[in-house]
Amino acid sequence: MTSKKQLKARIRARMAKTGESYTTARAHVAGSAETASDGGWRFAGGRHPSSAAITSVLVNQGVAVSEPLVFLAGGGIGAGYILWEFKHDQSRHVVLAFRNQWQYHDRWMAKTLTRLGVPYEEHRTSGLRAASDRLTAELDAGRPCVVLPDRYHTGYWQVPAFLEGHGGHPVVAYRYDADGVYLDDRGQAPICVPRERFDAARARVGSYKNVMHVLGEAKLTEAALAEAAQEGLRDCVTHLSATSDSFSLPAWRKWARLLVDTRNAKAWPKVFADRRALADALLSIWEGAEPVGIDGGNLRDLFADALDEAAGLLDRPSLAESAGRFREIRALWHELAEAALPSEVPEFATIRELTAAIKESVMADGTAGGQQAAQAAEELWAARAAANDSLSALADTGPLFAGLSSRLSTIYEAERTEIAHLAQRL
Repeated sequence: MTSKKQLKARIRARMAKTGESYTTARAHVAGSAETASDGGWRFAGGRHPSSAAITSVLVNQGVAVSEPLVFLAGGGIGAGYILWEFKHDQSRHVVLAFRNQWQYHDRWMAKTLTRLGVPYEEHRTSGLRAASDRLTAELDAGRPCVVLPDRYHTGYWQVPAFLEGHGGHPVVAYRYDADGVYLDDRGQAPICVPRERFDAARARVGSYKNVMHVLGEAKLTEAALAEAAQEGLRDCVTHLSATSDSFSLPAWRKWARLLVDTRNAKAWPKVFADRRALADALLSIWEGAEPVGIDGGNLRDLFADALDEAAGLLDRPSLAESAGRFREIRALWHELAEAALPSEVPEFATIRELTAAIKESVMADGTAGGQQAAQAAEELWAARAAANDSLSALADTGPLFAGLSSRLSTIYEAERTEIAHLAQRL
């Protein structure tokens, strides 16, 4: 037991220090973990919720496919930035999006599965009882389901009550029993959510209420994967070459300007003139851009791995050059996250450690890690409040915002340039 605790502590410490995912940090500390299972279900792990959910179902069908290729089939990377201000609790949060069509779960699922040639059914049952009965029927038939529950209601991420109804991310429901519904959320252990709570979580968010995707038996040939990769690459280039400053690469340029603008109502010098909830916003940048966050980070490394695979499938070695460049861009995002929430600041170091502790508990232990995750979450939200109070006395945010803006402008130019190069290589 002491050895296991020491291992977990070392993994958490590395995650907090580097921003790495649980899988990557564990591999560095103790080597890759053996594949875990729950009955007949095999945990495939994963990096991004959407691509990992599809991959997990396919892997459990016996299909030889990687998450990077699934991610690429869906259009690869995307871009998105929103600064939310909530009056009810005086909080401010930065939402960063890094996947193609990040705002449309159903559209992304449909095009990804269609390109891969995976048959599927999409269900949107309005009533809670009917939705629950449909899930039961699919699981009884041995068909795992990709669902999208509200994160607060599922409970295991330990988010506070004021985030109730703010949404969640795709997970796989693969079985149920008297204790509840069992989920695969990229970890190595089962997560069991009581049935009543799970049904409420699925029904909470109106825009995707009770949505469920049931994948049929897939037969993916190398030719089919090559075609899916080609279509995904074209989609990615087209999407990120658009002029939208909300849903394409110009979102980064817009954010960079808002960090130093003094006139726009959503400019950071105006929004944070009172310094209120500044620590929350900076943490949101770190959580959003780094794999230690719930959603998987900036995904540029996942995209790079996909480009490497596509280079072989499509016999196009030049794609490997783009892969190398996107790994460099992933490092730029890491540097931005470090600048936003530097571990040298004691309050920030504590926040990073507790954030990593929750992620490690969920990934490594699932439901069994619930007590540890709950304790870490209680400490985390207290630490966040203390950090917000501490930063309220910050005399000048100018250098901080200017530094972030400069780094973000560099990222924008690097991604814009490499997407243009990628267009030439298709």
